[in-house]
Amino acid sequence: MTQKNDFSVGSVKKLIISQAVPLTLAQAVLLLYNVVDRIYIGHLDKIGDIALTGLGITFPVIVIVAAFTSLFGTGGATLFSLARGKGDTDEAENITGNVFTALLLSSVIIYALCFFFRKPILFLFGASDESFKYADAYLKIYLSGTAFSMLATGMSGFINAQGFPRIGMLSTIVGAAVNIVLDPVFIFGLNMGVEGAAVATVISQAVSASLVLGFLVSKKAILRLRLCAMKLSLKRIGRIISLGLPGFVMQGTNSLVQITCNNQLQHYGGDLYVGIMTVLNSVREMVSLPVMGISQGAQPILGFNYGAKKNERVKEGIRFTAMLGMVYTLVAWLVVMFIPKQLMGIFSEDFTTIEVGSQMLNIYFFGFVFMAFQFAGQTAFQALGKAKQAIFFSLFRKVIIVVPLTIFLPMTALGVNGVFWAEPVSNAIGGLAAFCAMWFMIYKRL
Repeated sequence: MTQKNDFSVGSVKKLIISQAVPLTLAQAVLLLYNVVDRIYIGHLDKIGDIALTGLGITFPVIVIVAAFTSLFGTGGATLFSLARGKGDTDEAENITGNVFTALLLSSVIIYALCFFFRKPILFLFGASDESFKYADAYLKIYLSGTAFSMLATGMSGFINAQGFPRIGMLSTIVGAAVNIVLDPVFIFGLNMGVEGAAVATVISQAVSASLVLGFLVSKKAILRLRLCAMKLSLKRIGRIISLGLPGFVMQGTNSLVQITCNNQLQHYGGDLYVGIMTVLNSVREMVSLPVMGISQGAQPILGFNYGAKKNERVKEGIRFTAMLGMVYTLVAWLVVMFIPKQLMGIFSEDFTTIEVGSQMLNIYFFGFVFMAFQFAGQTAFQALGKAKQAIFFSLFRKVIIVVPLTIFLPMTALGVNGVFWAEPVSNAIGGLAAFCAMWFMIYKRL
C-alpha cells in the first residue's frame, strides 16, 4: 500500500506537473462558483453594478470560511503526506478522520455566528445602505452551504495527497458545472436575482461534497475515511492546526486586507470603487490559479520526499516550483497589462466602471511576478512542516505591509489610487523576503 503512488521515485518535475495540472483545473472550476455568480450579477439590468458591489462586501466572509477550511484541510493533508512518507498508514487515516470532524464542527459554528450577526458584520466590512440589501440577500443563503463548501474543499486534499488529483478535479468540475447550469436558471429564468446565484452555489457545493466524501469512503481510496478515526485527539488536532496555520493566516489576512480595502474605498471613492475592487479580486483569483496549482501540486511531493529523507529530490522540487512560478507570473502580468478593458468588460457593461477599473487594474497588477517568490517560499516552509516561518511571512506581507499601506497611502496625493498601490508594493517586499529566507533556512541546509 505504501509503495502505491510513491513520490520518492520517478522524475520530480513530472510528479509536480502531474499533480499541478489537475489541481489547477480543479481550482479553476472551483473558482467558477464565485466568479460566475459575479459575472451574471454584474450584467443584471439596471442594478448590476450595485449588486456586484454587494457581492464584493460578502467576500471577506467567504474568505473566512476558506481560512478555516485551510486550517484543518491543508494542515491535515500536509501531516497526512508526512505520515505516508514514513509508512505510518494508521496515523494517516486517523488524521483524515480528525480533519473531517473538525471541518464539520467548525462549519456549524461559522454558520451560526455569521448568520445571526450578518447585519453588523456586513456594515463593518464596508457596506453602504444601498449595497447592504444585495449583500444580505446573497449571504444569508450562501451561508447555508458552509458545511458543503468546507468538506468539499478541505477533504479533497486527502484525495490529491494519495496521488489521485484527477479524482479531486472531477468532483470539483461536476459541482461547478451544476453551478454554471443552474445560475442562469435561478437568476434570470426564475427571476431570483442575487438570491438565485446563492441557491445555485449551495446546490453545486453539496454535489461536490458528496463526490469527495463518496470517494474517500470507497475501496478505490488507498487510505479511507473511517468512522473509528473521527474521534478527535487534541494532540493530533494541535499538530494539524500548527501546520494549517500558515494557510489560515494567509486566508485570514486576505479577509483583513479586503475589509480594510472596502472601508477605505467606501470612504475615499464610494460604491463605484468597491465594485471595481470586486472585479479586480475576481481577475486576481483567475490569474493566480496556475501558480497556486503549482504550489499545491508540489506540497505532497516535497513533504513525502522530506519524510522519506530524499533531500536532493526536495531541493530539485523547490527549484522547479520557483522557476515555473516565475515564468508564469511574468507572462500573466504582461497579458493583464495589454487587455485591462476586456477583463473589466467580463463583469460589467458600465462605461465608467470599465474605464476607471482598467486604470486600477494596471496599478494593482504591477510587478505581479513577485507573487511567485511568495508562493515558492510559503510552499517550501509549509510542505516541510516549518509552520512558524510560514506564518511569519504570511503576517509580514499582509498585516505589516499591506494593511498599513492601504490606510496611509490614500492620505497622500495618491488619494483612492493608494489603496490599489498597496498590493504591488507588498508583493515585491514580502515575496522577496519569504523566498530569500526559505533559500537560506531550508534549501541551503538540505
